[in-house]
Amino acid sequence: MKQTLVISCPASSRSGYGDHSRDIIRSLIAMDRFNIKVMDQRWGNCPRTALLTDDIITPLLLPPGPLQSQPDVWIQVTVPNEFQPVGRFNIGITAGIETDRVAPEWIEGMNRMDMNIVPSHHSKVVFEQTTYDKKDDTGKVVSKLQMAKPIHVVFEGLDVNVFDKSDDTSFNGIDHIPEAFCFLVVGHWLAGDETHDRKDLSGTIQTFIHTFKGRDVKPAMVLKTSTATLSVIDREQILHKIRSIQAQTGIPLENQPNIYLLHGDLTPEEMNGLYNHKKVKAMVSLTHGEGFGRPLLEFSVTGKPTIATDWSGHVDFLGNYTFKIPGKLQPVHKSALMKGAIVEESQWFYADYGYASKVLKGIYKQYKSHLATSRKQRKFIKDNFSLAAMTEDLTWLMSDNIPEPVKLKLPKLKLPKLEKVNE
Repeated sequence: MKQTLVISCPASSRSGYGDHSRDIIRSLIAMDRFNIKVMDQRWGNCPRTALLTDDIITPLLLPPGPLQSQPDVWIQVTVPNEFQPVGRFNIGITAGIETDRVAPEWIEGMNRMDMNIVPSHHSKVVFEQTTYDKKDDTGKVVSKLQMAKPIHVVFEGLDVNVFDKSDDTSFNGIDHIPEAFCFLVVGHWLAGDETHDRKDLSGTIQTFIHTFKGRDVKPAMVLKTSTATLSVIDREQILHKIRSIQAQTGIPLENQPNIYLLHGDLTPEEMNGLYNHKKVKAMVSLTHGEGFGRPLLEFSVTGKPTIATDWSGHVDFLGNYTFKIPGKLQPVHKSALMKGAIVEESQWFYADYGYASKVLKGIYKQYKSHLATSRKQRKFIKDNFSLAAMTEDLTWLMSDNIPEPVKLKLPKLKLPKLEKVNE
């Protein structure tokens, strides 16, 4: 008899956590070990449209409301401060952290579970190395708060049936762009003053403008972003931020390279079409930090040049065939702090904009030679970071750690002997 497994996660969400959740569910199905049920959760204001055409996960969805019985295995995919042990065996799965330390609430949440899973070695190390002193009323240190439960790395696997090098031309959203050479930037525009938002979209835009200003023939930037909502108001706010950065450079607009905003809900297939579009030549990310960095994984399998900062989760899968931007760790700006998540004492990575500018110029000038090198990254990803490889790792991990159900062997009962008493 299969064990019951309930996974609480943002299964329907168009978000990084949603993508990760759906891959985990598919891996669990492939194991064929559990009777699986899914508790779908909201993820911020992200659209909940990912299951509209799904016929694999949708039948597993539980109706809203409390569980009717305790599951054998409980999996929760979310930020660790929300972890709660519900099952007989409890697993917490989180993307982890973009900085060099985690909040105390996150350690406490991880310690409530029997086992924890993160997608990168960066996240694992940060959890294991973060400690806090617990003090009594007099200020005396009485104990330390630190990780006390197992933590394992299982990367986010790439579904190569969706994401791969392709000549598919079904995505035509940027066909009208006159430039033949575009750098792609993908990521939510999160909280933080200029150059301090986590993806550093503002710093990326500034660097791009200064790199290609004044040229007769300039590349363009395609910026796929939002602030987690897809409303008209959100779109106008993003446009305002871009125009503000353009104005602050002091460079006449006609001398700047063009920036195109792509603001909307794209399916995984459409994202793959965007990655493979003939006008998209490379992806660039000057991110301050990633728990994993899923769009970079999805794009790099196209074999086109991938440029990213040389720190945090994405360095696990960006091998020797990508362009890594150096920089240094600096304190997170107060405008980007997040209560209970990104704490005041933490640092993250600031890219060397001058070095990044040289890389962008080099790729633009000598694209064919760089493309030949980047193509080797495609094989590296497919060999080591596929969804099938992730399923194999997760299967072994769960087999080694989750107790098998105990089979009760009851003794055979002897029926009482029937005797006639009225003789």
